[in-house]
This record gives sequence, structure tokens and C-alpha cells, in this order.
Amino acid sequence: MVAEREAVMSDAQEPSVSIDADLVRRLIAAQFPDWADLPIRRVEHDGWDNRTFHLGQTMKVRLPSAAHYVEQVEKENTWLPRLAPHLPLPIPTPLAVGRPGEGYPWPWSVSGWIEGETALQAPIADLTLFAREVANFLVALQKINATGGPAPGTHNFHRGAPPSVYDGETRRALEALEGRIDTVLAKRIWEAALDSPWGGASVWFHGDIAVGNLILNGGRLSAVIDFGTCGVGDPACDLAITWTLFEGESRKAFRALLPLDEGTWMRGRAWTLWKALIVYAAEPGTDARLREKARQDLDQLFADPGV
Repeated sequence: MVAEREAVMSDAQEPSVSIDADLVRRLIAAQFPDWADLPIRRVEHDGWDNRTFHLGQTMKVRLPSAAHYVEQVEKENTWLPRLAPHLPLPIPTPLAVGRPGEGYPWPWSVSGWIEGETALQAPIADLTLFAREVANFLVALQKINATGGPAPGTHNFHRGAPPSVYDGETRRALEALEGRIDTVLAKRIWEAALDSPWGGASVWFHGDIAVGNLILNGGRLSAVIDFGTCGVGDPACDLAITWTLFEGESRKAFRALLPLDEGTWMRGRAWTLWKALIVYAAEPGTDARLREKARQDLDQLFADPGV
């Protein structure tokens, strides 16, 4: 995610070898020879945390793009099989974990390929119905026994922790944006969240409920992918889509199905605010489309009558 990169990845260690189809081919041949004859090609729309490749027709290979993402490999391999039986929609199925090799320094993974297009690529048929589908998935996720699950930390950029973990970054971004946005309202949103700590038991959260991780078939939600930032703790981080995608009736429908108190919604606003602020305040040269989307998200936060 771009926000995490801006926040914590300025000194990220990147592999010295190029992460391309040739590297994946060599890794597969050396470690999983039964799959060596399968075609390998880069996915058309990739994420930031990993470089992803098709392996045949039914599998994918994911290689962390920097050291900060390496912890996610073992976490997903351990926990996704335990979460899957309790969820109403498919999630990635881990099939194998690869070792460092061929000049690539970290573990990597093979999992099942899930057919469909992300909500970033394909149109959503009915946004209000989609909001209900996402909410129902999160309700089911939060009901899963969280005992022993991964607590917030470096593996997920502190998702599930109080938003105060990014208080310094948020206030620096507000200073940089003075005169360009309503910083008075932004500070009020932020400080209201800091005054509303999570008082419930830790629950499972996804950590990155965003259009790039929600799979569609026929315009309907059909799967949820990329659990790299998942963990157990405060579920407020999963509420950002309330303002980054939903509005009007879809926003009301999403909120109505999630049994969360007002303090959790305030912290969800704060997580959304933090990300939008640091992207919008980024140095010139940052992708203009990302900065424009961040500004749109700020407008949605500021216009929400619930704030």
C-alpha cells in the first residue's frame, strides 16, 4: 500500500536480483520440479507488497518486494487455512512456501488462483448490495476465535493498534497541509479518535479492505484476497472503505450491518484520515492520481454528517 510505503519504507531493503518471470521459473524448477513445466507470467495488475505471477492456470506465486513484507509469508501460510472454513467467501489457499534461492533473499509463497477481477478493474453492479456483502464478510471474520492470532506489529504496519501509533506522522502532515485543507476539522476527527480507545476483546481484521483486494464476478463480491496486513486487535482499520468507496445509501447499509460502537467508527475515520493526509502531503512527484484520490477521500471524510 502506498500509505505504508510513505510511512515506513524509506529505508526498505530491496532484493538485489530482479523479480521477474525468469527468477520465478528458476525458483520453481529448483524447489518444486513437479511444476517446472507450467507457464509463468506476471499478473496484469500487481500490488505493492508483493510481485505476483500466474503459475499455470490455477496457481499464483507471490514474492515479497521488500524486507518489510517478508513476515507476511509465514503469517498467511499459517492462518489463512484456519480462517477459510469460517468465512462466507473464498480467500487465498496456501499451497507451498519457497525458500530463498537463485539470488532472491527471502521466503515466498505459492497459492491457489482465484478467478475474477478486482473492484478496481471491474464495475460493481450494485454498490449498496456490495456494501452489504463486504460488511457480512467482516462480521464473519470478526466472529472467528482470535486466540493466538497475530497481534499488531511490523508484519502489518500496526493495523489493529490504536491510531495514535501514527500520531507524529499525522500531525506533521497536518502542518504541511495548513491552508490547503480544513486542518481544524481534521484535527478534531483525529483527536476524537485518540480519545476513544478500543475497549473490546481483540478480533480478527483483514487490514486492507480496499477495491484492489475485493474480487468480483458478475459485478458481485465473490472473494477477498491479500491478507498480508491481517491480525487480531481493534477492527477499526477495516472501516476505511466507508469513506474511500461508499457514500449515501451504500455507506448507511455498510454501517448498519456492523455491530460496532461509535468510538470504533471514529477510529476508522482516523485510519482513513491518516492515510489520506500522508499521501496528499507527499512530495511533488508522487503519482498525481494517488494524491487526487487522497484529496477525494478527505472531502468524503469532511462532508460526512457523522463527523
